[in-house]
Amino acid sequence: MVAHVRTVAFEGIDVTSIDVQVQVVGGLPTFAIVGLPDKAVGESKERVRAAIHSLGLALPAKRIIVNLAPADILKEGSHFDLPIAIGLLISMGVLPQDELESYVTLGELSLDGGLLPVNGVLPAAIHALTEEMGLICPQQSGGEAAWSGLESILAPSSLLALINHFKGTQVLSRPECEMRSDQVRFTDMREIRGQQTARRALEVAAAGGHNLLMLGPPGAGKSMLASCLPGLLPPLDASEILEASMVASIAGKLEGGRLSSRRPFREPHHSASMAAMVGGGKRALPGEISLAHHGVLFLDELPEFPRAVLESLRQPLESGKISVARAQAHVTYPARFQLVAAMNPCRCGYLGDPSRACNKAPRCAGEYQSKISGPLFDRFDMAIDVPEVATLDMLTRAAGEPSAQIAERVASARDAQKARFTRMELPFRINAELSGEALRQLVTPDEAGKKLLEDATEKLRLSMRGYTRVLRVARTIADLDQSETVSQQHIGEALSYRHMQLGRLAVEA
Repeated sequence: MVAHVRTVAFEGIDVTSIDVQVQVVGGLPTFAIVGLPDKAVGESKERVRAAIHSLGLALPAKRIIVNLAPADILKEGSHFDLPIAIGLLISMGVLPQDELESYVTLGELSLDGGLLPVNGVLPAAIHALTEEMGLICPQQSGGEAAWSGLESILAPSSLLALINHFKGTQVLSRPECEMRSDQVRFTDMREIRGQQTARRALEVAAAGGHNLLMLGPPGAGKSMLASCLPGLLPPLDASEILEASMVASIAGKLEGGRLSSRRPFREPHHSASMAAMVGGGKRALPGEISLAHHGVLFLDELPEFPRAVLESLRQPLESGKISVARAQAHVTYPARFQLVAAMNPCRCGYLGDPSRACNKAPRCAGEYQSKISGPLFDRFDMAIDVPEVATLDMLTRAAGEPSAQIAERVASARDAQKARFTRMELPFRINAELSGEALRQLVTPDEAGKKLLEDATEKLRLSMRGYTRVLRVARTIADLDQSETVSQQHIGEALSYRHMQLGRLAVEA
């Protein structure tokens, strides 16, 4: 007899069905696992042996063969423990084969028979839903699985509880969905004194999801401005929560299986490696750009990041996904994020200040800024100067507008975008994603605005990408003004953000 138990393997957030086949036959007592297992799967036989022993049972003194089919797919992770154990219990006559055929199973075993949480339960539950099957997972992962909408979910705390359920002596109820209580307090915009241009640019960037670069001396408030951004962004909607949580589930970042409606805000240190940023490693796990999916990736001290790491951002900024190719794996993760970056004008940071500028200027600035390639610079929709504000001015200035009021305008602008895309049946969420024919339909400047844009395109030598990004920002500015028409004023403000970027490079490089 061969016992069959269904489980899954992960390729990014994609799920592949795996058939765990367990056979107990005569011969010398051995326990072999075949089917391209990694070390964690190979070690599961010891955990399974100890867990079954904790039930007062002993493995048969026969030849035990576990085959993970299809055999040409690499099997990684400790979640194969539970399906292997269930397959053995079926072979031993402890559990019924017919009742377990309709379940996808995953979970890690402890030596005393308890079930430990594993990564990827949410994608596995969604896969089970599409296959019209149930799911068996550890108790601590049950809430995560419940968000899939799957009705038939068993989340036992131990192997014994699962056996008792199928024996009829204990009933396992369906786990409940739980949201994480986000009590994080973000920096409020009222704490920003002065910096009117930067405040306005941050509002526009939040309303349209635009990439933003801030350039200014140390202590001007660039990092503080970026820390205000999460407080301006609207919460994730239901589909976005599911997409972002699937990535977090694969990475093991869902605490207690609870989901959150707060947009991700990732701020990796500039020493982050390529694998940490784009994803990779032995198991090709998601990197920072995928963990920031539907949220914000903030890169402080942008030129200090390795050149290769920065250049790796170019493709996902356009496509919204990242493909990680390794010798044993080729996986694709979603990476639709808003890039916000901050940098000093030069290494010392005081370019243009005669009292503190170094004697290497302007060559110092050229070398420092040249670490950011032209194609990467071109992918920023907006770039602003953040000048230094005198300490005495900050002490005497009145508090600015609070984040709550700005967030209301941002939410209103995003609602207008969503309604427009729904009405026109366009597959976009925010203006920053607009391209091609949709952009030409939705952004038609008036005559004065069109003339201004044509003149600016020629004088500033805008690339087609730069031209497109100016139109996207102009559309967002019009949405903040609750205007369906993109006027000359909107085009002019959008160009001012583009002009700051190109002008700075031309003068200082």
